[in-house]
Amino acid sequence: MSRIDAKFAALKDDGRKAFVAYIMAGDTDFETGLEVMKGLPDAGVDIIELGLPFTDPMADGATIQLAGQRALEGGQTLAKTLDYARRFRENDDTTPIVLMGYYNPIYSRGVDRFLAEATEAGIDGLIIVDLPPEEDDELCIPAQKAGINFIRLATPTTDDKRLPKVLQNTSGFVYYVSVTGITGTAEAQSSDVAPEVARIKAKTDLPVIVGFGIKTPQAARSIAAIADGTVVGSAIVDRIGKGDSPKDVLSFVRTLADGAHSA
Repeated sequence: MSRIDAKFAALKDDGRKAFVAYIMAGDTDFETGLEVMKGLPDAGVDIIELGLPFTDPMADGATIQLAGQRALEGGQTLAKTLDYARRFRENDDTTPIVLMGYYNPIYSRGVDRFLAEATEAGIDGLIIVDLPPEEDDELCIPAQKAGINFIRLATPTTDDKRLPKVLQNTSGFVYYVSVTGITGTAEAQSSDVAPEVARIKAKTDLPVIVGFGIKTPQAARSIAAIADGTVVGSAIVDRIGKGDSPKDVLSFVRTLADGAHSA
């Protein structure tokens, strides 16, 4: 059983929904970002999404784009991002870490080398937003063989014809993108999300986690109530970008986690 599977099993036993937090590795600098990451479990985070900085983040809005830019300007690399996981694992061997980003840095490093390093560093899952199911042989299948979950995105435009293809070879959980467009823009509406989550769950036994457009504890609660959990990214990254201290960022994260867990 993977760390992700174990986490969802434990949450189910506790009757709680999952709270997933996204941060960008290396934002605003290596040590500050690592301090925030290490504090996430104590702030109530069940699964950590660790952003891999990239120069052309097509799915991301201004907040995440700027975080990636800050990280890259500070010297963050794929190797340093994997080092985040290694440093985190020195004191936490249970919280799942999902690396989220784009394929280019992985392709440049070499898939076999990357998967070996990611496994050794303690990465549990991958969300690679620009690799469609038609390209599963590139990374998805090798990742699964290496014991790393490959988590797929479903969106409001994923119709019934496309959904089975999206779910094929997906593991860990399904990430439902609640809005059409980029991160950090429109707000998710539970009335719109609920029927889509039900439609996906009718086709898979995997947990369905909802992200994009969730910015407040109230929104985290309302979305978690109709899914298996929720993801918050831009609202957290925005606090980091504005210069909030790690302590203040983690206090804000705690309010979001409490919202999701109260669903």
